[in-house]
Amino acid sequence: MNVQEIMSSDEFIKSISDMNELSKMWLIAKENEAAAMGDRRKIEDRIKSLVGVAENLEGTETVDPDQFTIKIVGRIDRKVDGDKVQELAAEFGLTEHLASLFRWKPEINMAVWKAADEAITKPLAAAITAKPGRPSFTITRKEK
Repeated sequence: MNVQEIMSSDEFIKSISDMNELSKMWLIAKENEAAAMGDRRKIEDRIKSLVGVAENLEGTETVDPDQFTIKIVGRIDRKVDGDKVQELAAEFGLTEHLASLFRWKPEINMAVWKAADEAITKPLAAAITAKPGRPSFTITRKEK
């Protein structure tokens, strides 16, 4: 077992109760994660180059070298300016098509929600599902 495997084992991590040691380990893991992600992306870019995948690939391309199957899924990220699309639809008489062409995703504005009267928010609360997310951490070394 190498040092990396030991550091990442559940038993080893659970055996440490010193917050400074855990913080050091977290920083090392974060650096390793960033380096691994950089390496992975360079490898993916090289594979894309060798396969000849277009930058604007939208869909799936599969390559089968001798020992592996490589599936490359390309996506085009699209963002919609909701106000602008509604304005344009009204201008060109296309409003009735919006519901089929676009998905409208309501998002809660927590600052306004918290400030609003309970008579408004209480009846609407049944339409909202809330579950805790994974907390994010930022750990930095203190300057000496």
